[in-house]
Amino acid sequence: MTMHTVVRVSDVDIIVKPSPVAMVWYEPGRPHEALAAPGVRVAAGEALVEVELATICGSDVHTVTGRRSASAPLVLGHEQVGRVVAVGDGALRTDGTRLELGDRVVWSVTVSCGDCDRCRRGFTQKCRSLAKYGHERVHRGWELSGGFATHVQLRAGTATVRVSESMPAAIAAPASCATATAVAALEAAAEKVDLDGALVLVTGAGMIGLSVAAMAIEAGAEVVVADPDAARRAFAGRLGAVTADPTARGSSPDRLDTVLAGLAARGFPEVLVAVEASGTAAAVRTVLGVVGVGGIVVLVGSVSPGSEVGLDPETIVRRVVTVTGVHNYTAGQLVRAVEFLERAWQLLPFDELVGVTHPLAELDLALEEAATGLHVRVGVAPGRKSS
Repeated sequence: MTMHTVVRVSDVDIIVKPSPVAMVWYEPGRPHEALAAPGVRVAAGEALVEVELATICGSDVHTVTGRRSASAPLVLGHEQVGRVVAVGDGALRTDGTRLELGDRVVWSVTVSCGDCDRCRRGFTQKCRSLAKYGHERVHRGWELSGGFATHVQLRAGTATVRVSESMPAAIAAPASCATATAVAALEAAAEKVDLDGALVLVTGAGMIGLSVAAMAIEAGAEVVVADPDAARRAFAGRLGAVTADPTARGSSPDRLDTVLAGLAARGFPEVLVAVEASGTAAAVRTVLGVVGVGGIVVLVGSVSPGSEVGLDPETIVRRVVTVTGVHNYTAGQLVRAVEFLERAWQLLPFDELVGVTHPLAELDLALEEAATGLHVRVGVAPGRKSS
């Protein structure tokens, strides 16, 4: 592993040796290019974090394959865990305590002002002056703006949460996106339905869907996870979920309607919470059609352009159904995501979901591997040497 030395030149200027490196993406089909950033200005409220491990989110894959528009050039990556190596005056953790050198942390995908009308309403993830790690065009002064780098510069307004030294990096890194978003989804559902004893349907067994399933089971829900991938269904079963295959036909016992009929016979007459985490139009139609009276549909996966879905308002009205969308999360939800992982990581095999890890220099290969869908997550470790 490369050892970096941080030299403070002034109250705000530092030099890191060897120089921090960020991998810059320009356009689909073009390899990433390494950008060195030898000098970093860490202003009040900011921090510099050395990345231990980043994981590749589906939105990163959508960007590099051209399915999602982005401002280029940019440094992708927004799921990561790292260690604080430099701190500006007044930099705080989300709990209000001072951020310290050596803290092992995860941080929010968003940077918020905390003072605009949206922030005051509690929608900090939709701040009027929002900036997002892994989504911003590279510019002078914030070259280290995404997780696919040796270091990330945390700006003031970032929710930063300390994680234990014992938690595996493969479990901690996704907290910054998937796990915290799962918390947001279930908290939205819990505003309408008590999860304890409820029947919850999760469509899509990616990192968000599996995290939702695990949290809902912890809360006392009976959970069905629907996904066409047999390996992902098997993993959901290990978490304690009942599973269904949305592609099953005929008399297959894995058909969703068959599975739900079996649960009805066991005392769960209707789905009261449906969390759609796959982003497919077919799954959106499924959750809108299957949720029962007084239930809630939480749409999470539809974050890139796709097919439109028809909606019959009468069915929503007569069933008294709530339909809501969740995108990103608040600082408190990131805190609760880490708290969940600290409770659960020794009991749940979430580290197995990071199927393979590549060094930073092999980022393009890692993204290609992530695009195959064979792994729920692929890791990128800046300190790992190329093979």
